[in-house]
Amino acid sequence: MSTEMPAIPDAAGPPPLVSLLQEFSLEANRYADSAGARNDMHRTDLNALSVIMQHTAKNQVVTPGVLRKELHLSSPATTALIDRLDKSGHVVRERQGTDRRQVQLRMTPKAYRDGGAMFLPLARHMGAAMEEFTPAELEIATRFLHAMIDATVRAGEEAAAPPPDSQ
Repeated sequence: MSTEMPAIPDAAGPPPLVSLLQEFSLEANRYADSAGARNDMHRTDLNALSVIMQHTAKNQVVTPGVLRKELHLSSPATTALIDRLDKSGHVVRERQGTDRRQVQLRMTPKAYRDGGAMFLPLARHMGAAMEEFTPAELEIATRFLHAMIDATVRAGEEAAAPPPDSQ
């Protein structure tokens, strides 16, 4: 049995800025895991609240189907997730409008309080770090991050698509 490490391909690897984005993503995930664990919440719970908050900010209705699609969950997993969030007091199910069959999900004041408390340390440290940059630098960083988010969404869509020869 060989104890040698496999050979590393000759590829130079990602550009330094892409490596930094990967490192930031990893650290943000670690923070979310730690903050969630302190509050008995899994990352999926936090992601669900984030999806609901984003849609609510755009005055969009959030249904279990929206949550299922956004988080790439099965219907049973989505039901279990909503049940957990309901039981913890973070989400309520409401039936509104003329079609009373459609369930809408709303975050509770408790969810906003708990989320604020969980992410306050991160916001405080990030705010302090941002003070070291000029408004012009922050504008460039903002444009850059928007472009990276868009690129990541496109790459995710490409990765989820069936291979061209299987169609």
